[in-house]
Amino acid sequence: MRIIIAAVGRLKQGLETDLANRYRKRAEQTGRGIGLREVEIVELRESRAQDAERRMVEESIALANLIPEGAVTVLLDERGRNLDSAAFATQLNVWRGENRSAAVFIIGGADGLAPALRDRAALQLAFGAATWPHQMVRVMLLEQIYRAATILSGHPYHRG
Repeated sequence: MRIIIAAVGRLKQGLETDLANRYRKRAEQTGRGIGLREVEIVELRESRAQDAERRMVEESIALANLIPEGAVTVLLDERGRNLDSAAFATQLNVWRGENRSAAVFIIGGADGLAPALRDRAALQLAFGAATWPHQMVRVMLLEQIYRAATILSGHPYHRG
């Protein structure tokens, strides 16, 4: 199963990018042994529409076009479910067992995501009640994907 992180906006060079790349590489290396083939990050340019509603729709359409057939869709949303690391790993394992082609994690733009894209999601995931900058959400998501891979492979990284 492929892991795809589709995000509106680009990470600039710096600490967040370095950390994101480090966790992506670790997740790929650990995930190979348990059937996670690759961790791909797709960055989309923010819409330049003047109206917030139009920006949200344009970005949601672009994100939806990245979801391969047979994939499961997960939205990162502050109003989503809070899963502990073990539950997150279990959910990835369920999707892997269902032979999903990919798990697509969507990080929307500042204006949010269109209802049609929200309706497609199998899971809306939050990292607590706080609102996080998109750069930090990407790093936290990659770390949790890496942690899930370590849990599923029996690696001692996760000790919770």
